[in-house]
Amino acid sequence: MDSRIELEAAAFRRLLAHLDSRKDVQNIDLMNLAGFCRNCLSKWYLAAAAERGETISYDAAREVVYGMPYEEWKQRYQQESTASQQQQFAAQKPSH
Repeated sequence: MDSRIELEAAAFRRLLAHLDSRKDVQNIDLMNLAGFCRNCLSKWYLAAAAERGETISYDAAREVVYGMPYEEWKQRYQQESTASQQQQFAAQKPSH
């Protein structure tokens, strides 16, 4: 069982590293294509912490996922979504 947890943790770290290397991929792109985004991962991380009795803030969970404070990431890398992206997002009504 410990091996599985270690493998899952390693896979999660690799996913975060991959997302970090692809800052050009916007959250709305992820939502439209895969149904989840960096913010979803942050919420899942926060929920996992709560399930284990850990207390962390949403901002702290976002920092784990984004690799920096969210506001800094947003200022540096977030782009305005296009009308087409917004329409696709609205049509899919993705859930977090």
